[in-house]
Amino acid sequence: MPFHRIAIVGAGPAGYFTAQAFQKAQSNNLSFAIDMIERLPTPWGLVRSGVAPDHQKVKTVSKVFEKIAKEPNFRLFANVELGKHVSLKDLRDQYDVVVLATGASIGRKLGIRGEELKNSLSAADFVPWYNAHPEFVDVKVDLSSDTAVVIGAGNVSMDTARILAIDPAELEPTDVADHALAKLKQSNIRTVIICGRRGPEHAAFTAPELRDLLKLKNTEVSIDPKQIEEAIKHIEEMGNVERDLKNNIEIMKTIAETEKKGLTRKLEIKFLTTPLEIKGSGKVEEIVFQKNKVVRGKVVATNETFSVKAGLVVSAIGYDSIEYPGISIERGRIINIAGHVEHNVYTVGWAKRGPTGVIGTNKSDSTDVVELIIENLKEPKACEGITALLKSGHEVIDQIAWGKINASEVISGEIAGKPRVKEADWKQLISLGRS
Repeated sequence: MPFHRIAIVGAGPAGYFTAQAFQKAQSNNLSFAIDMIERLPTPWGLVRSGVAPDHQKVKTVSKVFEKIAKEPNFRLFANVELGKHVSLKDLRDQYDVVVLATGASIGRKLGIRGEELKNSLSAADFVPWYNAHPEFVDVKVDLSSDTAVVIGAGNVSMDTARILAIDPAELEPTDVADHALAKLKQSNIRTVIICGRRGPEHAAFTAPELRDLLKLKNTEVSIDPKQIEEAIKHIEEMGNVERDLKNNIEIMKTIAETEKKGLTRKLEIKFLTTPLEIKGSGKVEEIVFQKNKVVRGKVVATNETFSVKAGLVVSAIGYDSIEYPGISIERGRIINIAGHVEHNVYTVGWAKRGPTGVIGTNKSDSTDVVELIIENLKEPKACEGITALLKSGHEVIDQIAWGKINASEVISGEIAGKPRVKEADWKQLISLGRS
């Protein structure tokens, strides 16, 4: 029976769920050969390099990915970069369908004075640094000050702040990067402040992330009760309120009302604050903020300002997709209509819709796009796929090689009492796959 060749670029959740949707859509009359192409020597995307190390339950979705990869119609081509080792045009020609699951990895800028100062970082650099991403091992993170500020009110800002605020001993039994754990153990930071532009009722945190704050034993978490009271008034004025928002406000109210124990480690969440300027002589020393207020459901600026003395600022205000030759980006994502980009090229996940939703959101998103792809399928091409495009001698990490890397990390983890010990050196990862 003839089959359609599918190239999925990007081995993160969106990529794997797309492969799964193709596998489930197969029938006696329809079959697919799926090639997953990944720039890094390791798959799993943000499950490996984005999910916080103290959230191991979230990472168990990798078992689903490995099950998808064991299907006979699936091949992994890691250590292969779009735009460097293969072009989009060549993939279009060699495949019936190309799906871009390339995510969004460029941190958005604050666009304020002083953002270029030393120790003003993006979460797009800080998160992969503590998650052992091979390209971010050398990110310079100075933890010598006593206060850090994290700008943004979503799950990424929450993860960033929590990693900075908790006792590093709590990260010992996790798969946090060795180099990051060593640095965090020497950290002088004892106060971390999350600053969000809008009110509590607008925050993009999810309930599980907020509940995690109540479980912290060595870190005192605080929110101004007055800001929660105001948010509840605004919510009551809305009428119909989504359950998720109600849950979030309830948890934040509990945090605000929880009796403080006088712990030395503190994590504070400040709402209705907009950063105006980062000050310092060669490095971050102070962040100037403008106070905001909510008027008829809209956030408006006031004339009041305040400043926070801090030696580290991390911005977590969203991500944009990388632009490839032949692909146009608008508002941080690939221009598409319901996932269709042009001709036989489609997109899924953050590359399609922007950095929204949780890992599970990608499953329904990918299924919808695969349904559209199947509707638009033409007769299968007579082509070889990626093997016709790669130069001889190029070292590909296939599923067998990845299995060796994975096994090596897990074995090292068992010895150290961790889920795994991640290898963060690109060449060493290739070597492990070759062994």
